[in-house]
Amino acid sequence: MNARILKLVNQLREAFWPVPGAMVLAGILLAIALLGVDRNVDLPAWMTNSNWLYNGGGAGARTLLGAIASSTIGVAGTVFSITIAALSLAAGQMGPRLLRNFTSDRGVQLSLGAFLGTFSYALMVLSSVRTQEEGAFTPHLALSFGVLLAFACVATLVYFVGHMANRINVDTVIELVSEDIRLAMKSTVADKAQTEPPPATFWLNATTIVDKRRGYLQQLDEASLANWAAKHGTAIRLLVRRGDYVFPGAPIALMSVQVPEAEEAVVNATALARTRGSAGDLEYAVRQLVEVAVRALSPGINDPQTAMSVLNRLGVALCDLAGAHLRSGVTTRDDAVALVAPSLTYGGLVNVMFHMIRQNASGSPAVMIRALDVLSSVIACESDDARRKVLLHHADLVWADAQRSIDNAADLAAVGRRYAALQRTVAHGALGAIDARSL
Repeated sequence: MNARILKLVNQLREAFWPVPGAMVLAGILLAIALLGVDRNVDLPAWMTNSNWLYNGGGAGARTLLGAIASSTIGVAGTVFSITIAALSLAAGQMGPRLLRNFTSDRGVQLSLGAFLGTFSYALMVLSSVRTQEEGAFTPHLALSFGVLLAFACVATLVYFVGHMANRINVDTVIELVSEDIRLAMKSTVADKAQTEPPPATFWLNATTIVDKRRGYLQQLDEASLANWAAKHGTAIRLLVRRGDYVFPGAPIALMSVQVPEAEEAVVNATALARTRGSAGDLEYAVRQLVEVAVRALSPGINDPQTAMSVLNRLGVALCDLAGAHLRSGVTTRDDAVALVAPSLTYGGLVNVMFHMIRQNASGSPAVMIRALDVLSSVIACESDDARRKVLLHHADLVWADAQRSIDNAADLAAVGRRYAALQRTVAHGALGAIDARSL
């Protein structure tokens, strides 16, 4: 149940409509409140006679409110059109999976909500205005506040144009996705070494748990599932991890001791969605960033600078990971294994980061040189020998691709010098590549 609640919270946080909807409701409630004040409270003379408060009659009030309502809904349509244009640009140049970063942007949501909320406010106040023939009611306070909201909408429009101009900048998008990686990394790393999963022989006589649902595993409540397994004297081994697609009728888990309610327990502890993406899916966040680089390297765009910028952010993520322990996916209860969930390994993470970029960077010396520089910097940060071997393996792959795909001898020699500098970093630390900038 907790997994489904977390899924709902994430969906609401990333959805486009909640903030504008709440601002529309706020505008309606504010109009009702101020109209109540105008009807039931005698405002002091210094306020009613002030030039800052509306002093006109009903006809002028209707004209003013009509102008506010028509202009704000018109600008709201413009804001929506600009947003759609930005989404189309982002989908074409940076990938459709990055649209979530635009639709969940609070600046866009608040801007659209400001116009729609002001429009709703103006309509509510307009419906209450009465001329002399109709009973003579002019809500001076509510109308004056409507004028104030109209000026606020002017400022919002100026902010929105500048915000969108900055938002569609590819460097801004890369930084936003990098922030997603940093947030996802918090749920992937641990402060201390983790319990290792039991050997495969532990599951030789295990019973298969089949899931009839379909979709991406978006949320997993490990604590409750581990508690259930410990209570029933069994251990569960999930066969899918967060972000994997669950096929209907396919095995989703194993249990060491058969328990009839196991399938129901697994279903209650997991939440599936039609699309991939969640706050704790580190691999998915990395793939989003890699997709930006791969698209930038396509012949239609041909923007190696963007690919190099992505490589820089990937290097930052790996340096942040240096010295940290990745979660093993093992949850114990009373020193016994209760739950084993597939976990992301360091080698698997580096593969996701570099394989596709390297494969699409064939024949681009600048990107290959940058990839070697990034790997060299990460090797200098990382003290774990096993991880350094993984990084060195990817450097070997880059050098092998360079030898195969670069025809120009001078360009190949430049890549070779960077590869040699990386080798010196492996052998002698940061001092080994002290002259790399001059290569």
